[in-house]
Amino acid sequence: MTNTSTEIPVRVAVGTLAPHINKAMNALDTASREVSLESGLLELVRARASQLNGCAYCVDTHSRDAFSGGEDPRRLYALPVWAETPFFTDRERAALALTEAMTRLTEAPVGDDVVATAAKHFSETELAELMWTITVINAWNRLGAAARPWPLS
Repeated sequence: MTNTSTEIPVRVAVGTLAPHINKAMNALDTASREVSLESGLLELVRARASQLNGCAYCVDTHSRDAFSGGEDPRRLYALPVWAETPFFTDRERAALALTEAMTRLTEAPVGDDVVATAAKHFSETELAELMWTITVINAWNRLGAAARPWPLS
């Protein structure tokens, strides 16, 4: 099997072209990481949202971050079908369901049942932190999928 690679060019260098907005987005990202939630859970959430949004750079980044943080490769491989596997805890399932609901807003509003289930597994503060994490990764994903501002190598 021949290993071929294709370089995906940057479409719009949004960070360079609008540095003041990039700086603000980076500050928001930094703030969203200063949470009490476990890092492994957050990487699963970021990876799943990135998969749904089709952001290749973010899927790669958060998959690698999850692996380097000790995530079991089998769980990461099964992330697209998390609901059909026994590999995730109830807390992780609640977070992933909320991630999918918040990411797929064009398909349906976030249901009260999804939020209520998450509230059973997360304190009010944790739930707020989780929602901010999902919001921030969705913003990065949309930017990454549209502008492709970062090289993927």
